Amino acid sequence: MNNTNVNIEHLRTSIEHQIQHPYLAKYISDPVICEDKLMFLTSLLQDTDLSEDKQKHYIISTMLVQIALDTHELVNSSTMNEEDHVTKSRQLTVLAGDYYSGLYYYLLSKIEDLPMIHTLASAIKEINELKMKIYNQDFPSIAQVMDALKQVESLLIQRVAEFVNQPMMNKVAGDWLLAKRLQYEDRRFRKRENSPLIELLIKSTLVHQNGAQALRTIEKYMKNQMVSVEQSLTHLPGSFSTLKTYLQHHIYHSFYLKHQAVEEG
Repeated sequence: MNNTNVNIEHLRTSIEHQIQHPYLAKYISDPVICEDKLMFLTSLLQDTDLSEDKQKHYIISTMLVQIALDTHELVNSSTMNEEDHVTKSRQLTVLAGDYYSGLYYYLLSKIEDLPMIHTLASAIKEINELKMKIYNQDFPSIAQVMDALKQVESLLIQRVAEFVNQPMMNKVAGDWLLAKRLQYEDRRFRKRENSPLIELLIKSTLVHQNGAQALRTIEKYMKNQMVSVEQSLTHLPGSFSTLKTYLQHHIYHSFYLKHQAVEEG
């Protein structure tokens, strides 16, 4: 556990160094580095015969793609009649996403890894297509919306796993990352903050749910995902013991304890 933690902290520092830009920092918040996705990628690539240097390049490049996708998603295109400083912030957020995307191409080009570039570029295309379908309400059922959202959250990791012939963690990654996204949406809605998924369910002409119904739907799927994660963990090989310990710890502290506190509150 300690060795992996050291590696992850080192990787986090490297990513932070890569995305540092003093001008952007004046106008937009620092991008969030998802600890869960970093853990999945690190556990995945440490179980291959790739050199340590190549593992690092793959992990950092994939995380830069994720940060770019997340940054672009922060832009609210529906906002009109903005103040000048807000408009500038939004414009810089778009440029920041493009900047982070460019960094991953640069890193992979240094090791002349065209197959990996193709893998990530193909995943980006799939993710953006899924996002458009979700936001355009192209899915006739909640189950299909949730499945698409699961793909959006985990597709990068799944494609990297398949690229290095290690697809055995794909199911647990998809289930866990969807559960975390649903938890995020649930938390924001309860705090009366913007919750894109719940707003989508409320506005959908196909789903027909009000706020309370949408919240119950999210809670139901969140619990189902946790059960699925716990079952999937039992099938992971012993080489993923660090990942299993990490997820088991967070299942208890991030879901069961917090959910109990919400119910009691």
